[in-house]
Amino acid sequence: MRFISGNEALAQGAYEEGLRVACAYPGTPSTEILEYYAHIPEIDAQWSVNEKVAFEVALGASVRGARSLCAAKHVGVNVAMDPLMTSAYTGVGAGFVLVSCDDPGIHSSQNEQDNRLFAKAAKIPLIEPSSPSEAYAFIKTAFQVSEEFDTPVMVRMTTRISHTKENIVIGTRKDIPVRPFTVNVPKYVMVPGNAYKRHIELEQRLVRLKQYAEKTFLNTIEINNREIGFITSGVSYLYAKEMYPGASFLKLGFSWPFPETLARSFSKKVKKVYIIEELEPFLEEHVRLAGIPCTGKHPSFRIGELRPEHIPYIVRGKSKEEKASGARKPVLCPGCPHRSVFTVLKKLKKIVAGDIGCYTLGALPPLSSLHTCLCMGSGITFFEGFGKAGERNAVGVIGDSTFVHSGITGLINAAYNKARGVIIILDNSTTAMTGNQPHPGTGVTMQGEQTKKLSLEDLCRVCGADSVDVINPRDVTALEKLIIRRTRENALSVIIARYPCRFVLKVGGCPPAYDKNKCKKCYMCLTVDCPAVRKSEDGYIVVDNSLCAGCNVCVEMCGPGALERNKTKHEA
Repeated sequence: MRFISGNEALAQGAYEEGLRVACAYPGTPSTEILEYYAHIPEIDAQWSVNEKVAFEVALGASVRGARSLCAAKHVGVNVAMDPLMTSAYTGVGAGFVLVSCDDPGIHSSQNEQDNRLFAKAAKIPLIEPSSPSEAYAFIKTAFQVSEEFDTPVMVRMTTRISHTKENIVIGTRKDIPVRPFTVNVPKYVMVPGNAYKRHIELEQRLVRLKQYAEKTFLNTIEINNREIGFITSGVSYLYAKEMYPGASFLKLGFSWPFPETLARSFSKKVKKVYIIEELEPFLEEHVRLAGIPCTGKHPSFRIGELRPEHIPYIVRGKSKEEKASGARKPVLCPGCPHRSVFTVLKKLKKIVAGDIGCYTLGALPPLSSLHTCLCMGSGITFFEGFGKAGERNAVGVIGDSTFVHSGITGLINAAYNKARGVIIILDNSTTAMTGNQPHPGTGVTMQGEQTKKLSLEDLCRVCGADSVDVINPRDVTALEKLIIRRTRENALSVIIARYPCRFVLKVGGCPPAYDKNKCKKCYMCLTVDCPAVRKSEDGYIVVDNSLCAGCNVCVEMCGPGALERNKTKHEA
């Protein structure tokens, strides 16, 4: 027995079911699924450069005959939508599962979206565990369904299921041999004539899947108090069960195609039916289309995470009561190399097109120096768009891992279309936001093995940048001079601000010395927003040596010289 999270339980279940290939790009709340496989020799696991690549590599392995899996957070599935939609036409070889980890409540994402809708749009089956133990069991069924019906299967997790832990009695691995590959051009080559025929097959498959949904053990009816019945799925089932333990339930673990006959049968057994679900009214719409009288949630519950205390509000037909968040403001870590870049950009009053990563925190006061953030790669494309609209004071900012994920094509496009200005790649030598996973620019694989290292500077030159500079961002004065010089040129410039994340480097410098007698209480040192530097009750400055990483950015901002720099062997 192991006490493991939902992500780990799912990963273990897939391992036992003969999984051979697993691909993903790191993204909360899905990251731990692939990390589980890092040191399991039977599984070829990889961090892919993005989710589209991950999906296609895993599907390719499936077509060749190996059970495979692709994992992604909800917005990561957006990146994989192109191959996802057509994979429903081609079908699979061996079992293939897409794990979508949704993030209700936006704990670590740029939006809320309900990826159950993608399963319906792609016309592939949807399986929803409600707990880690079900994730462990249901992933095994997902592979079986995939092979029985020749289809990709989506297993939808959410943050609470992914990160909740439970005691799991684990089993042993099945020896599932790799299937031989048989050339089948009409099945796997999606030219229009073949695709039309495969669409016919897809619709016929949906009929069979609908019949399966009506009888599968993944969907269960619990009859207790017949006065009130809940149709629900995922973690919402546990919340409803907690608040109304004596009620009757239709719990859907296989929620698409929707089992209409089963739902009608359940509705006849109870006096009133309520639909409990997070985000979109996905189940509610299908219940109503089946002609079943029901009560759904108020539209206010489409926003945010569902909680147990919300269930009585839904039953009583009330709207959601929003409560002010008491969470502390997120902040860049002490010693983060991004801090100096945003400090300089604010000083120069630049308009900054930003991107997805730790550095998005540069938007928050007092740094307040990142002004847009849409999706992976948009730091470069928004920068170009600003220029096309006549803005000459814009700078694009993107991280090293994000640049490899989605920034390369944007840079090529900017060069090809004669964009001018400065793009800054914040290279901290890791995928920091999701827990310091490696990427091609680090030269290390998921398993910690040395591999070919991507040179970002060579890549930027080949993509068409007129100049590429590499600079240590801790040298604030040199960084400022470089940005000023490059922004004055009529060229497309890339500045790589390279210094490792403190969790990669692991060794910091010495905290600065503070002379209270020199302090003028101008508080310019506080504008860098470092948790290690704060104002004391008497209005003077305190440097917390237990937090300070010795980056000395605060020293650079201290005009009176009250903070004095300490040289370390890590500084150039």
